[in-house]
Amino acid sequence: MVGRAPAERPPRTDARRNRERLLVVAREAFDEAGPDASLVEIARRAGVGQGTLYRHFPTRAALLSAVLADRVETLRRQAAELSAALSTDEALAAWLHLFLVHARVNQGLAGAFMTEGPETAAVDCHQTITAAAADLLDRAQRTGTARPDLSPDDLIQIVVGIALATARDGDAGQADRLLTLVLDAVHRTGPVA
Repeated sequence: MVGRAPAERPPRTDARRNRERLLVVAREAFDEAGPDASLVEIARRAGVGQGTLYRHFPTRAALLSAVLADRVETLRRQAAELSAALSTDEALAAWLHLFLVHARVNQGLAGAFMTEGPETAAVDCHQTITAAAADLLDRAQRTGTARPDLSPDDLIQIVVGIALATARDGDAGQADRLLTLVLDAVHRTGPVA
């Protein structure tokens, strides 16, 4: 067997469980304390040692990246599910509401990750979100229920803008009201030209 690299073994069951448990606890900790949540506390709450945490996630940036990627994958999956279950305009509106919540909840996480982590992972997350928005918007545009001059990037920027503008506001409903106004502008009300 000279010249052949050894086959990579899949992670043991307990290692997979530890990794998943760390991700669950990290999501909760980052939601509670922001991106600077204590890694020692995350390991403790997950019921593992610090060595196990660092074996799976060698740096804070690696853990931030994994949590953000998991959340973005959930958003992508939700877009596909909504697209299959709802009309084009309903699917787009429902997903934009989910994306708004994502943008508000993950604001500090994404910012910290971009300053600490590799830029390519941030780009991958952005591309995944943009692709999900593009699929939903394209369906709505093809059926004539969304403006034809709107791009997925425009839509993403508008929702992120709402999330940023309402981040510190005490009015919990303002973000949803603003998104509802945007959706009124996105949806066509007249005949298709």
